[in-house]
Amino acid sequence: AAELEYESVLCVKPDVNVYRIPPRTSNRGYRASDWKLDHPDWTGRLRVTSKGKTAYIKLEDKVSGELFAQAPIDQYPGIAVETVTDSSRYFVIRIQNGTGRSAFIGIGFVDRGDAFDFNVSLQDHFKWVKQETEISKESQEADTRPKLDLGFKEGQTIKLNIGNMATKKAGAAKPRTPGSGGLSLLPPPPGGKIAAPPVPSPSSSAVVNHVTPPPVQKSSNASSADILLDLGTPVPASKAPATADLWGDFSTASSAVPNQAPQQSNWVQF
Repeated sequence: AAELEYESVLCVKPDVNVYRIPPRTSNRGYRASDWKLDHPDWTGRLRVTSKGKTAYIKLEDKVSGELFAQAPIDQYPGIAVETVTDSSRYFVIRIQNGTGRSAFIGIGFVDRGDAFDFNVSLQDHFKWVKQETEISKESQEADTRPKLDLGFKEGQTIKLNIGNMATKKAGAAKPRTPGSGGLSLLPPPPGGKIAAPPVPSPSSSAVVNHVTPPPVQKSSNASSADILLDLGTPVPASKAPATADLWGDFSTASSAVPNQAPQQSNWVQF
């Protein structure tokens, strides 16, 4: 009821001409050239309003706003508003009074843009009416359909299976206990891995483990402890003259002496 009482204005045009038109003798449509276009029967203001799903074309006085005629429209295009066959600025409308009597008159706009706005305002209104009708029909059909009962029955339960929880539990790692050396490591982050320390190669370990001590100079008064320490030290290889060579030189030197008579000596030979 409130919607029917509310009236909205769709279009207002300040200049419109009204013509008396002869009755139509055939179904070929109206022609504006048959009217007396230079001598309009009335000139005033046109206003297009809507109340509910019905649109109204109101012809009013420019100064006082007094209503001259009104044409209710319940369908467009339809018999209430028709276009002429020879122009886009002229229309034929059906006006009605309060007693229900009706008559057909012609209206025309001086500007072609005003005629375009008048036509578009009626089209938009009845397009909206069509959409409202379809929406109301769909809502009525939805009300007649059986509704789904999504409630739990007595004793009915539901089970939720959350897949991500198992993944999180499997990815969590337990903290390691301290080793024999007393060192403790922090637990790795979830899903992370600790890289194993690199295994040293045999060549590198041999170089690290074998340390060559510096050479120790031997003296005549070296102690027995120093001699023992030197036993573990590798002796650098050097070419030293052999003892046999020394004694060989001695024998060679002695043989080089000319034969002399043996001298008496106090040494006893064994």
